[in-house]
Amino acid sequence: MSAPLSVPCPHCSALNRVPAERLTEQPQCGRCKLPLFDGKPAALTTAQFDAVATRGDLPVVVDFWAPWCGPCRGFAPVFAAAAQSLEPQLRLVKVDTEAEPALAQRYGIRSIPTLLVLRHGKEIARQAGALQPAQLRQFLAGVLG
Repeated sequence: MSAPLSVPCPHCSALNRVPAERLTEQPQCGRCKLPLFDGKPAALTTAQFDAVATRGDLPVVVDFWAPWCGPCRGFAPVFAAAAQSLEPQLRLVKVDTEAEPALAQRYGIRSIPTLLVLRHGKEIARQAGALQPAQLRQFLAGVLG
């Protein structure tokens, strides 16, 4: 068995220790008992963001978007499909820049949609604009190897 990974719960923000080889076995949160991964991006508020997106051992892909943005709405199904296929190797989350302007300001989001890739809370990559599924896979493969 390998060393356990720290995985924040997207529902209650509790930090869970999960052996890497058990990530694909639908682990549940030790506190709230909900699934740690449910195959869709987690919508985060400012209050949840640091607890979920900047802690833990998995890379986190953040989609900064707004409900009025046409390209954001067009990209949403691509991002949702990516969550189904890429979790639990990484966590995908969404931040509504209209509802959470402080987070958009904190990360210097100037256009939407913008993707940020975080590892251990540090930004390691950024991509502005809506992507097609193949472009998203290529971007993430280039960043995460």
